[in-house]
Amino acid sequence: MNQLRITPSIIPNLFTAMNMFAGFLSIISASQGKLIYAAWLIIIAAIFDMLDGLLARLTKSSSQLGVQLDSLSDIVSFGAAPAFLIYQAHLHSLDAIGIILSSALMIAGGFRLARFNVQLVGFDKEYFVGLPIPSSAITIAAFMLTYYEPEIGFEAPYSYFVLPMVLILSLLMVSRIKYDTIPKISKQSLKEKPLPIIFLVLSVILLIITAGKALFYIFVFIILFGILRYIFNMFKNVKVKS
Repeated sequence: MNQLRITPSIIPNLFTAMNMFAGFLSIISASQGKLIYAAWLIIIAAIFDMLDGLLARLTKSSSQLGVQLDSLSDIVSFGAAPAFLIYQAHLHSLDAIGIILSSALMIAGGFRLARFNVQLVGFDKEYFVGLPIPSSAITIAAFMLTYYEPEIGFEAPYSYFVLPMVLILSLLMVSRIKYDTIPKISKQSLKEKPLPIIFLVLSVILLIITAGKALFYIFVFIILFGILRYIFNMFKNVKVKS
């Protein structure tokens, strides 16, 4: 009788499954009108997503199976869950158009993940092409936690930001704009790329000081920095060619 073989990959895959489960719970919570709870579950899913990658590297168990499983869980937690959340919170007022617009987060996220999988060479990357789908989802969830009021929804002027934010995040996910990966905290990384590590440390300190309220602004800064860097490099390349 064959014994059940337990491999190191079961540890990160378990966290990936918890990521997917948190996303599923977020969708259920949003359908029940528990929108703040649903937003927190997306944040929790993102924590599981970060931990599964970290544990895969620590246990040296990164694999193609893990990559595919991670993408499948991401489309639930960071595609379907935030799309349904923002639909329930605000875009339902636009009827069929609201359904189409909110689904853009899920559809663009799906294309983003598919492109990542087919272009993946090795398991450690210095940057992502296009805004990572977890970053988009965290931005939506953090916006909800910062500005949404359970009894009244989004008040003006924040209600005016919802539609542009959904469209911009969707376009950024399928764009060619580069976004840095989370830096590894080590002496070598600190020497080679000190600014990303300093920003990471300052962000953690800011989150602690503000009890998490700075999360939305941190991700807005990350998103805008990627866009401005892309524009700067584009003009730089044009000048070099001319």
